[in-house]
Amino acid sequence: MRKILVANRGEIALRVIRAAKELGLKTVAVHSEADVHSMHVRFADEDVCIGSARSKDSYLRQDRILSAALITHADAIHPGYGFLSENSEFAEKCIAAGITFIGPSPEMIYKFGNKAVAKDTMKAAGVPCVPGGDGVVATVEEALEIGKEYRYPVIIKAVAGGGGKGMRIVREASQMKEQFEMARAEAGNSFGNPDVYIEKYIENPRHIEVQLLGDEHGNVVHLYERDCSIQRRHQKLIEETPSPALTPEIREKLCATAVKGAQSIGYKSAGTMEFLLDEDGSFYFMEMNTRIQVEHPITEYITGVDLVKEQIAVAAGNKISFKQSDIQISGHSIECRINAEDPDNNFCPSPGQIKSLYTPGGPGIRIDKHVYSGYVIPPYYDSMIAKLITHGRNRAEAIVRMERALEEFIVEGVKTTIPLHKKILASEKFRSGKFSTKFLEETKL
Repeated sequence: MRKILVANRGEIALRVIRAAKELGLKTVAVHSEADVHSMHVRFADEDVCIGSARSKDSYLRQDRILSAALITHADAIHPGYGFLSENSEFAEKCIAAGITFIGPSPEMIYKFGNKAVAKDTMKAAGVPCVPGGDGVVATVEEALEIGKEYRYPVIIKAVAGGGGKGMRIVREASQMKEQFEMARAEAGNSFGNPDVYIEKYIENPRHIEVQLLGDEHGNVVHLYERDCSIQRRHQKLIEETPSPALTPEIREKLCATAVKGAQSIGYKSAGTMEFLLDEDGSFYFMEMNTRIQVEHPITEYITGVDLVKEQIAVAAGNKISFKQSDIQISGHSIECRINAEDPDNNFCPSPGQIKSLYTPGGPGIRIDKHVYSGYVIPPYYDSMIAKLITHGRNRAEAIVRMERALEEFIVEGVKTTIPLHKKILASEKFRSGKFSTKFLEETKL
């Protein structure tokens, strides 16, 4: 591996470029016409414009990305997260073109891209799953039978879902027909696949994910968990590690279960196994993300492992550079996603020019961003403009540092989620560590 094309944009593209440079590899940035002045374009060794502003005309154009790799003689493609990162067809095309896809095999991506198949796969491996129907539910009649068998409330989910799309909670049989049809319609519009499955709805869960890394030599390790329970509309706002909800015993059992599940399928590359944690300490497999996650920096802070460099090295055929026994938790880390949105106006996107930008610093502060003073946030993509990460000796210190950093973080010209993060960090419920994924719904800020 000598040259990596980064098939993404924004902060994750810049993050991959930095890792590649430290490994002595050349980099190629692809960009839309709207991103010509983006920082990932500036810091890559080469760049190729792959189309107009909208994602469907640029970052989702497999043919153009592969052409860019071929004309620049890139021998590997890193997909980042989002866009084509979990597209098995794209991974197959990379391999067919003689290009290393920095991620798991196409078969693995396909298997876990279909959540019903993923659930069946993990059940077979002995990983506890949320009770519910097996596989795709095709009719309202089937849905009603599942609701009756597992008792309401139940939740309908798109098999190809993400970001809360194609998801509906049903609390009684009379709601099933309408919610079932709405979920299928939204799934079809969002993912081109209307199929759904149904599970028992857990009322007050924590969302816990385990960071995994596997190689082609049969090694699988975990790098502990992340708590992603602070969400709005099933989209994460704040993540932290270690989770304040886990006892050492539950943590050990959860991480061992995730490793067992990944080993059973021969998983290689970076990935996360996501679980719902019930109030009684029980946990259930929810899904697996076969890519690097937005929130990976907090794991890097507490373990000292560069996950992106490890992901690249594993894709090149190397063994994981450490053993499970080498990984220990050091302190506590929190990440706030800074989005160009207006929290007081139903999180309405706030594109436009950043007129002034000042970012915080000091001990235990990391910022992953791609924006700068004068940068124009385009309206075509995800609204995240930065990730603010803190690390402390313990949770209390990580929180204090985050509060200080949020005070120092100045963005003028657009609305951001910084004021909301300040309110969340100041709330007694957050400080107590005793909350669920319903935090925003139930907490007056």
